[in-house]
Amino acid sequence: MSTTEQLAASDNLETLYGRLHERSIGAGWAKPTPSLYPEPYKNFEPFLWSWQDGRAALDAAGRLIGTDLAERRNLILYNPVEGNDYATVRTLIAAYQMILPGEQARSHRHTPNALRFIIEGEGSYTIVNGERLPMHPNDVLLTPNWCWHGHASEAEGACYWMDCLDVPLVHFLEPMFFEQHPDIHEPVAETPLNSPFLFAWADVQKQLDQTEIDPEGRYGRRIELGSPALHSIALHMNRLESGSRTRTTRTTANQIICVAEGAGTSVIDGQSLNWQRGDVFAVPGWRPFHHKATGDATLFEMSDEPVMRSLGWLRTSD
Repeated sequence: MSTTEQLAASDNLETLYGRLHERSIGAGWAKPTPSLYPEPYKNFEPFLWSWQDGRAALDAAGRLIGTDLAERRNLILYNPVEGNDYATVRTLIAAYQMILPGEQARSHRHTPNALRFIIEGEGSYTIVNGERLPMHPNDVLLTPNWCWHGHASEAEGACYWMDCLDVPLVHFLEPMFFEQHPDIHEPVAETPLNSPFLFAWADVQKQLDQTEIDPEGRYGRRIELGSPALHSIALHMNRLESGSRTRTTRTTANQIICVAEGAGTSVIDGQSLNWQRGDVFAVPGWRPFHHKATGDATLFEMSDEPVMRSLGWLRTSD
């Protein structure tokens, strides 16, 4: 009897399941876990990473790790869920990074989109496709998909920033490509006065000053950087006045938030996270959250909103 005939002759479910398994076929009516469910599972967790801890660890790494040993001296902020040692939220990763005086990190490019938010230090810069871009505290710099980029420092002390990339999304979809620059360090072609790769803090502050408070109460004075800044990552600055509390909201977009200024508390799915400047926290998709500022504060929000919107999956509700 042929294998096809054996399948057709199966006279009980146990036999049928066994013969299907041999052919990597599953019985849809007997799935071990459902493939459709009423709302998103709670896989990743709300979590906060302390900038004070990150800075201390980077200072130690500065003594122990040189650019000859590591392409980038960074600390991965991974979500503490079982089986995960990389992603901060499902589609995005954040990391703290530092560069020491006189160092120059090698230039490379890759398919993941990336950005950096400068936390401390003056005198470092990034070269993006030949453009030398100075990095000042609270500036946001972009390195979009397949753009050459490297870092260097002419500072007297260490410089620190937070990176955010869509590497987990690229890992899942699999179009990962990476390439080192043929000259090791990309040469500077120009130092522009304005660049699409840079959102200067001074300009952002002016925009926030001219923006009204969100009438729905979900945010404070909130602006978007770019439209969106990157194909897969939306960037927003959200200024909260002292004592203000935002309306509880949930969205299918996964968010990473870095505190640009001030201090406060966010309650995410019932979990309270107290934050201050430089801290980073995760707001996984479809978890109710609200923010309360204990003093004037600004939150730098990164999310996969463009991905959700382009696929028709973006939802927001109370």
